[in-house]
Amino acid sequence: MCINNATRLVKAQQSAGKEYVAIVKLHQHIDKVKSLEKAIQNLTGPCFQRPPLISAVKKELRVRTIYEAKMLDYDEKRDMGIFWLSCEAGTYVRTMCVHIGYLLGCGAHMQELRRVRSGALKEDETMVTMHDVKDSQWYYEKYNDEAYLRRVIMPLEILLTTYPRIVVKDTSVNAVCYGAQLMLPGVLRYESGIEVGKEVILMTTKGEAIALSIAQMTTSTIATCDHGIVAKTKRVIMERDVYERKWKLGPFAKKKEGLKTEGKLDKYGRITEDTPEAWKLLFGQPEKGTSIDAVASKLGVKKEQNGSTVAKKEEKKKVESEAEEEAEEEPAKKKDKKVKDKKEKKEKKEKKEKKEKKDKKKKKKVSSDEESAEED
Repeated sequence: MCINNATRLVKAQQSAGKEYVAIVKLHQHIDKVKSLEKAIQNLTGPCFQRPPLISAVKKELRVRTIYEAKMLDYDEKRDMGIFWLSCEAGTYVRTMCVHIGYLLGCGAHMQELRRVRSGALKEDETMVTMHDVKDSQWYYEKYNDEAYLRRVIMPLEILLTTYPRIVVKDTSVNAVCYGAQLMLPGVLRYESGIEVGKEVILMTTKGEAIALSIAQMTTSTIATCDHGIVAKTKRVIMERDVYERKWKLGPFAKKKEGLKTEGKLDKYGRITEDTPEAWKLLFGQPEKGTSIDAVASKLGVKKEQNGSTVAKKEEKKKVESEAEEEAEEEPAKKKDKKVKDKKEKKEKKEKKEKKEKKDKKKKKKVSSDEESAEED
Protein backbone atom coordinates (compact mmCIF):
# COMPACT_ATOMS: atom_id res chain seq x y z
CA MET A 1 0.00 0.00 0.00
CA CYS A 2 1.43 3.38 -1.01
CA ILE A 3 2.01 6.45 1.21
CA ASN A 4 -1.12 8.20 -0.11
CA ASN A 5 -3.30 5.29 1.02
CA ALA A 6 -1.62 5.29 4.43
CA THR A 7 -2.35 9.01 4.82
CA ARG A 8 -6.00 8.43 3.88
CA LEU A 9 -6.29 5.62 6.42
CA VAL A 10 -4.82 7.78 9.17
CA LYS A 11 -7.32 10.55 8.31
CA ALA A 12 -10.11 7.97 8.39
CA GLN A 13 -9.15 7.27 12.01
CA GLN A 14 -9.91 10.85 13.06
CA SER A 15 -13.60 10.10 13.52
CA ALA A 16 -12.86 6.93 15.53
CA GLY A 17 -12.15 8.84 18.78
CA LYS A 18 -9.24 8.89 21.22
CA GLU A 19 -8.53 8.13 24.87
CA TYR A 20 -6.18 9.93 27.25
CA VAL A 21 -4.88 9.70 30.79
CA ALA A 22 -4.00 13.15 32.15
CA ILE A 23 -2.68 14.73 35.38
CA VAL A 24 -4.34 17.98 36.40
CA LYS A 25 -2.55 20.32 38.84
CA LEU A 26 -4.83 22.47 41.00
CA HIS A 27 -3.60 25.92 41.98
CA GLN A 28 -5.19 25.74 45.45
CA HIS A 29 -6.08 23.08 47.96
CA ILE A 30 -9.66 21.77 47.87
CA ASP A 31 -11.59 20.39 50.83
CA LYS A 32 -13.53 17.65 49.05
CA VAL A 33 -12.23 15.24 46.43
CA LYS A 34 -15.79 14.62 45.25
CA SER A 35 -15.96 18.17 43.96
CA LEU A 36 -13.14 17.34 41.52
CA GLU A 37 -14.94 14.16 40.44
CA LYS A 38 -18.13 16.13 39.88
CA ALA A 39 -16.28 18.79 37.84
CA ILE A 40 -14.77 16.11 35.58
CA GLN A 41 -18.15 14.44 35.06
CA ASN A 42 -19.84 17.79 34.32
CA LEU A 43 -17.44 18.30 31.42
CA THR A 44 -18.73 15.24 29.50
CA GLY A 45 -20.82 15.69 26.38
CA PRO A 46 -20.52 18.53 23.82
CA CYS A 47 -18.21 21.24 25.17
CA PHE A 48 -17.12 24.63 23.85
CA GLN A 49 -13.34 24.84 23.47
CA ARG A 50 -10.90 27.42 22.22
CA PRO A 51 -7.49 25.96 21.24
CA PRO A 52 -4.62 27.07 23.52
CA LEU A 53 -2.11 29.67 22.35
CA ILE A 54 0.66 27.11 21.77
CA SER A 55 -1.49 25.04 19.36
CA ALA A 56 -0.96 25.15 15.58
CA VAL A 57 -4.65 25.50 14.64
CA LYS A 58 -6.81 28.60 14.28
CA LYS A 59 -7.80 30.10 17.65
CA GLU A 60 -11.58 30.04 17.25
CA LEU A 61 -14.37 28.72 19.43
CA ARG A 62 -15.55 25.21 18.48
CA VAL A 63 -17.48 22.30 19.92
CA ARG A 64 -15.85 18.95 20.76
CA THR A 65 -17.56 15.96 22.39
CA ILE A 66 -16.16 14.22 25.47
CA TYR A 67 -17.84 10.81 25.53
CA GLU A 68 -16.78 9.68 29.00
CA ALA A 69 -14.49 10.85 31.79
CA LYS A 70 -13.66 9.57 35.28
CA MET A 71 -11.13 10.29 38.00
CA LEU A 72 -8.61 7.57 38.79
CA ASP A 73 -6.63 8.99 41.73
CA TYR A 74 -5.99 12.18 43.71
CA ASP A 75 -2.90 13.29 45.68
CA GLU A 76 -4.00 15.69 48.44
CA LYS A 77 -0.43 16.66 49.38
CA ARG A 78 0.47 17.90 45.88
CA ASP A 79 -3.08 18.82 44.78
CA MET A 80 -2.86 16.64 41.67
CA GLY A 81 -5.53 14.42 40.18
CA ILE A 82 -5.28 11.68 37.56
CA PHE A 83 -8.28 11.21 35.26
CA TRP A 84 -9.14 9.21 32.14
CA LEU A 85 -11.31 10.42 29.25
CA SER A 86 -12.64 9.19 25.92
CA CYS A 87 -13.20 12.02 23.47
CA GLU A 88 -13.64 13.13 19.89
CA ALA A 89 -10.55 13.80 17.78
CA GLY A 90 -9.50 17.43 18.08
CA THR A 91 -10.34 17.72 21.79
CA TYR A 92 -7.74 19.69 23.80
CA VAL A 93 -7.21 18.10 27.21
CA ARG A 94 -5.14 21.14 28.21
CA THR A 95 -8.24 23.32 27.74
CA MET A 96 -10.35 20.80 29.69
CA CYS A 97 -7.95 21.06 32.66
CA VAL A 98 -8.33 24.87 32.60
CA HIS A 99 -12.12 24.42 32.60
CA ILE A 100 -11.84 22.11 35.64
CA GLY A 101 -10.06 24.95 37.45
CA TYR A 102 -12.87 27.34 36.48
CA LEU A 103 -15.53 24.96 37.85
CA LEU A 104 -13.65 24.48 41.14
CA GLY A 105 -12.87 28.22 41.43
CA CYS A 106 -9.21 27.60 42.21
CA GLY A 107 -7.58 27.47 38.78
CA ALA A 108 -5.79 24.47 37.25
CA HIS A 109 -3.50 23.41 34.42
CA MET A 110 -2.42 20.18 32.74
CA GLN A 111 0.73 18.67 34.25
CA GLU A 112 1.13 15.54 32.10
CA LEU A 113 -0.72 13.78 29.28
CA ARG A 114 -0.61 10.29 27.79
CA ARG A 115 -2.67 9.08 24.83
CA VAL A 116 -3.71 5.47 25.42
CA ARG A 117 -5.89 4.92 22.33
CA SER A 118 -6.13 6.43 18.86
CA GLY A 119 -8.82 4.87 16.67
CA ALA A 120 -8.31 1.11 16.64
CA LEU A 121 -4.79 1.25 18.12
CA LYS A 122 -4.40 0.78 21.86
CA GLU A 123 -1.59 0.16 24.32
CA ASP A 124 -1.59 -3.58 23.65
CA GLU A 125 0.28 -6.04 21.41
CA THR A 126 -0.15 -3.69 18.44
CA MET A 127 2.17 -1.13 20.04
CA VAL A 128 5.87 -1.28 19.11
CA THR A 129 8.85 1.01 19.62
CA MET A 130 11.43 2.30 17.16
CA HIS A 131 13.89 -0.13 18.76
CA ASP A 132 11.57 -2.97 17.71
CA VAL A 133 11.61 -1.70 14.12
CA LYS A 134 15.42 -1.51 14.10
CA ASP A 135 15.82 -4.93 15.76
CA SER A 136 13.36 -6.59 13.38
CA GLN A 137 15.26 -5.24 10.38
CA TRP A 138 18.58 -6.50 11.81
CA TYR A 139 17.05 -9.91 12.57
CA TYR A 140 15.72 -10.20 9.02
CA GLU A 141 19.04 -9.22 7.43
CA LYS A 142 21.02 -11.54 9.73
CA TYR A 143 18.83 -14.68 9.70
CA ASN A 144 16.52 -14.07 6.72
CA ASP A 145 13.49 -14.60 8.99
CA GLU A 146 10.41 -12.40 8.48
CA ALA A 147 8.56 -13.38 11.68
CA TYR A 148 9.77 -10.44 13.81
CA LEU A 149 9.43 -7.99 10.90
CA ARG A 150 5.83 -9.06 10.21
CA ARG A 151 5.03 -8.71 13.92
CA VAL A 152 6.30 -5.11 13.91
CA ILE A 153 4.99 -3.99 10.48
CA MET A 154 1.30 -4.83 10.27
CA PRO A 155 -1.12 -4.23 7.36
CA LEU A 156 -2.87 -0.87 7.56
CA GLU A 157 -6.29 -2.57 7.25
CA ILE A 158 -5.91 -3.42 10.95
CA LEU A 159 -7.00 0.17 11.65
CA LEU A 160 -10.42 -0.54 10.12
CA THR A 161 -11.37 -3.75 11.93
CA THR A 162 -13.87 -1.93 14.16
CA TYR A 163 -16.12 -0.88 11.24
CA PRO A 164 -18.92 -3.06 9.79
CA ARG A 165 -17.74 -4.46 6.45
CA ILE A 166 -19.34 -4.68 3.02
CA VAL A 167 -17.56 -6.86 0.46
CA VAL A 168 -17.71 -5.35 -3.04
CA LYS A 169 -17.61 -7.26 -6.32
CA ASP A 170 -14.37 -6.92 -8.31
CA THR A 171 -16.28 -5.33 -11.20
CA SER A 172 -17.42 -2.43 -8.96
CA VAL A 173 -14.15 -1.67 -7.13
CA ASN A 174 -12.68 0.78 -9.64
CA ALA A 175 -15.95 2.71 -9.95
CA VAL A 176 -15.94 3.32 -6.17
CA CYS A 177 -12.28 4.43 -6.41
CA TYR A 178 -13.41 7.06 -8.92
CA GLY A 179 -16.00 8.37 -6.42
CA ALA A 180 -19.10 6.41 -7.44
CA GLN A 181 -21.66 5.49 -4.81
CA LEU A 182 -21.97 1.79 -4.02
CA MET A 183 -25.17 0.41 -5.56
CA LEU A 184 -26.86 -2.87 -4.61
CA PRO A 185 -25.78 -4.83 -7.73
CA GLY A 186 -22.15 -4.24 -6.69
CA VAL A 187 -22.56 -5.84 -3.23
CA LEU A 188 -21.25 -9.38 -2.78
CA ARG A 189 -21.45 -9.90 1.00
CA TYR A 190 -22.27 -7.72 4.00
CA GLU A 191 -22.07 -7.81 7.75
CA SER A 192 -25.03 -7.81 10.14
CA GLY A 193 -25.81 -4.77 12.27
CA ILE A 194 -25.45 -2.13 9.53
CA GLU A 195 -27.60 0.95 10.20
CA VAL A 196 -28.42 4.04 8.14
CA GLY A 197 -25.91 6.84 8.73
CA LYS A 198 -23.35 4.48 10.25
CA GLU A 199 -19.77 4.40 8.94
CA VAL A 200 -18.88 1.20 7.10
CA ILE A 201 -15.75 0.01 5.34
CA LEU A 202 -15.90 -1.26 1.76
CA MET A 203 -13.59 -4.23 1.17
CA THR A 204 -12.47 -6.30 -1.82
CA THR A 205 -12.76 -10.09 -1.88
CA LYS A 206 -9.03 -10.18 -0.95
CA GLY A 207 -9.59 -8.09 2.18
CA GLU A 208 -8.21 -4.82 0.77
CA ALA A 209 -9.79 -1.58 2.00
CA ILE A 210 -11.48 0.40 -0.80
CA ALA A 211 -13.21 3.29 0.95
CA LEU A 212 -14.79 4.51 4.15
CA SER A 213 -18.50 5.13 3.48
CA ILE A 214 -21.76 6.17 5.13
CA ALA A 215 -24.43 3.45 5.02
CA GLN A 216 -27.71 4.37 3.29
CA MET A 217 -29.43 1.02 3.95
CA THR A 218 -29.78 -1.33 6.89
CA THR A 219 -28.77 -4.98 6.70
CA SER A 220 -32.39 -6.10 6.28
CA THR A 221 -32.96 -3.62 3.41
CA ILE A 222 -29.84 -4.85 1.59
CA ALA A 223 -31.12 -8.42 1.91
CA THR A 224 -34.60 -7.69 0.51
CA CYS A 225 -33.95 -5.15 -2.27
CA ASP A 226 -32.43 -5.34 -5.75
CA HIS A 227 -31.67 -1.70 -6.53
CA GLY A 228 -30.69 1.41 -4.58
CA ILE A 229 -27.73 3.20 -2.99
CA VAL A 230 -26.10 1.06 -0.30
CA ALA A 231 -23.40 3.52 0.81
CA LYS A 232 -22.11 7.00 -0.03
CA THR A 233 -18.34 7.32 -0.19
CA LYS A 234 -16.79 9.46 2.54
CA ARG A 235 -13.08 8.83 1.95
CA VAL A 236 -11.48 6.72 -0.81
CA ILE A 237 -8.50 4.67 0.39
CA MET A 238 -7.48 2.56 -2.63
CA GLU A 239 -5.68 4.04 -5.63
CA ARG A 240 -7.54 4.25 -8.94
CA ASP A 241 -7.12 1.64 -11.69
CA VAL A 242 -5.76 -1.05 -9.33
CA TYR A 243 -8.72 -3.09 -10.60
CA GLU A 244 -9.93 -3.13 -14.19
CA ARG A 245 -12.69 -0.76 -15.33
CA LYS A 246 -15.96 -2.65 -15.64
CA TRP A 247 -18.68 -0.02 -15.46
CA LYS A 248 -21.28 0.51 -18.22
CA LEU A 249 -21.01 -3.17 -19.19
CA GLY A 250 -23.96 -4.61 -17.23
CA PRO A 251 -27.48 -5.28 -18.57
CA PHE A 252 -29.02 -2.21 -16.89
CA ALA A 253 -26.19 0.04 -18.09
CA LYS A 254 -26.76 -1.14 -21.67
CA LYS A 255 -30.50 -0.61 -21.28
CA LYS A 256 -29.79 2.91 -20.00
CA GLU A 257 -27.68 3.68 -23.09
CA GLY A 258 -30.52 2.38 -25.27
CA LEU A 259 -33.05 4.65 -23.55
CA LYS A 260 -30.71 7.61 -23.99
CA THR A 261 -30.40 6.98 -27.73
CA GLU A 262 -34.20 6.62 -27.99
CA GLY A 263 -34.67 9.96 -26.20
CA LYS A 264 -36.41 8.41 -23.20
CA LEU A 265 -33.61 9.65 -20.92
CA ASP A 266 -31.68 12.90 -21.23
CA LYS A 267 -28.01 12.96 -22.22
CA TYR A 268 -26.98 12.67 -18.55
CA GLY A 269 -29.22 9.61 -18.00
CA ARG A 270 -31.79 11.51 -15.97
CA ILE A 271 -35.51 10.68 -16.04
CA THR A 272 -37.79 12.59 -18.43
CA GLU A 273 -41.50 12.51 -19.25
CA ASP A 274 -40.94 9.79 -21.87
CA THR A 275 -39.12 7.46 -19.48
CA PRO A 276 -40.89 4.08 -19.02
CA GLU A 277 -42.76 3.68 -15.74
CA ALA A 278 -40.78 0.57 -14.78
CA TRP A 279 -37.50 2.50 -15.09
CA LYS A 280 -38.91 5.34 -12.98
CA LEU A 281 -39.94 2.94 -10.23
CA LEU A 282 -36.57 1.15 -10.25
CA PHE A 283 -34.18 4.11 -10.60
CA GLY A 284 -36.31 7.19 -9.94
CA GLN A 285 -35.41 7.30 -6.25
CA PRO A 286 -32.04 5.54 -5.82
CA GLU A 287 -31.84 6.53 -2.14
CA LYS A 288 -34.84 4.27 -1.52
CA GLY A 289 -34.23 0.58 -2.01
CA THR A 290 -36.62 -1.38 -4.18
CA SER A 291 -36.94 -4.83 -5.75
CA ILE A 292 -37.96 -6.07 -9.20
CA ASP A 293 -40.86 -8.03 -7.68
CA ALA A 294 -42.22 -4.90 -5.98
CA VAL A 295 -42.04 -2.94 -9.25
CA ALA A 296 -43.68 -5.81 -11.14
CA SER A 297 -46.55 -5.96 -8.64
CA LYS A 298 -47.10 -2.19 -8.96
CA LEU A 299 -47.23 -2.47 -12.74
CA GLY A 300 -49.57 -5.47 -12.61
CA VAL A 301 -47.22 -7.95 -14.31
CA LYS A 302 -46.90 -10.29 -11.40
CA LYS A 303 -49.11 -12.95 -13.03
CA GLU A 304 -47.01 -12.96 -16.18
CA GLN A 305 -43.90 -13.42 -14.13
CA ASN A 306 -45.56 -16.26 -12.22
CA GLY A 307 -46.74 -17.78 -15.51
CA SER A 308 -43.27 -17.63 -16.94
CA THR A 309 -41.87 -19.24 -13.80
CA VAL A 310 -44.53 -21.97 -13.98
CA ALA A 311 -43.67 -22.55 -17.64
CA LYS A 312 -40.01 -22.79 -16.70
CA LYS A 313 -40.84 -25.28 -13.97
CA GLU A 314 -42.96 -27.37 -16.35
CA GLU A 315 -40.20 -27.32 -18.94
CA LYS A 316 -37.72 -28.38 -16.29
CA LYS A 317 -40.02 -31.23 -15.21
CA LYS A 318 -40.42 -32.29 -18.84
CA VAL A 319 -36.67 -32.43 -19.34
CA GLU A 320 -36.27 -34.39 -16.10
CA SER A 321 -39.01 -36.88 -17.12
CA GLU A 322 -37.39 -37.38 -20.52
CA ALA A 323 -34.09 -38.01 -18.84
CA GLU A 324 -35.73 -40.56 -16.52
CA GLU A 325 -37.40 -42.32 -19.49
CA GLU A 326 -34.08 -42.48 -21.29
CA ALA A 327 -32.48 -43.88 -18.15
CA GLU A 328 -35.24 -46.55 -17.95
CA GLU A 329 -34.93 -47.40 -21.66
CA GLU A 330 -31.17 -47.88 -21.48
CA PRO A 331 -31.27 -51.35 -19.79
CA ALA A 332 -33.93 -52.54 -22.30
CA LYS A 333 -31.80 -51.32 -25.20
CA LYS A 334 -28.78 -53.10 -23.77
CA LYS A 335 -30.82 -56.30 -23.47
CA ASP A 336 -32.09 -56.02 -27.04
CA LYS A 337 -28.55 -55.43 -28.24
CA LYS A 338 -27.33 -58.59 -26.50
CA VAL A 339 -30.13 -60.64 -28.04
CA LYS A 340 -29.37 -59.18 -31.47
CA ASP A 341 -25.66 -59.95 -31.08
CA LYS A 342 -26.45 -63.55 -30.13
CA LYS A 343 -28.73 -63.91 -33.10
CA GLU A 344 -26.11 -62.54 -35.46
CA LYS A 345 -23.50 -64.90 -34.05
CA LYS A 346 -25.86 -67.87 -34.48
CA GLU A 347 -26.60 -66.90 -38.10
CA LYS A 348 -22.89 -66.54 -38.85
CA LYS A 349 -22.26 -69.94 -37.30
CA GLU A 350 -25.03 -71.57 -39.37
CA LYS A 351 -23.70 -69.98 -42.57
CA LYS A 352 -20.24 -71.23 -41.77
CA GLU A 353 -21.51 -74.79 -41.16
CA LYS A 354 -23.48 -74.75 -44.44
CA LYS A 355 -20.39 -73.59 -46.30
CA GLU A 356 -18.29 -76.33 -44.74
CA LYS A 357 -20.88 -78.97 -45.76
CA LYS A 358 -20.91 -77.69 -49.34
CA ASP A 359 -17.11 -77.83 -49.46
CA LYS A 360 -17.15 -81.43 -48.19
CA LYS A 361 -19.73 -82.47 -50.84
CA LYS A 362 -17.60 -80.91 -53.57
CA LYS A 363 -14.51 -82.74 -52.36
CA LYS A 364 -16.40 -86.08 -52.27
CA LYS A 365 -17.71 -85.53 -55.77
CA VAL A 366 -14.26 -84.70 -57.14
CA SER A 367 -12.74 -87.77 -55.46
CA SER A 368 -15.51 -90.08 -56.88
CA ASP A 369 -14.96 -88.70 -60.40
CA GLU A 370 -11.24 -89.42 -60.15
CA GLU A 371 -11.87 -93.02 -59.04
CA SER A 372 -14.24 -93.69 -61.98
CA ALA A 373 -11.66 -92.28 -64.41
CA GLU A 374 -8.99 -94.63 -63.08
CA GLU A 375 -11.27 -97.71 -63.52
CA ASP A 376 -11.89 -96.79 -67.13
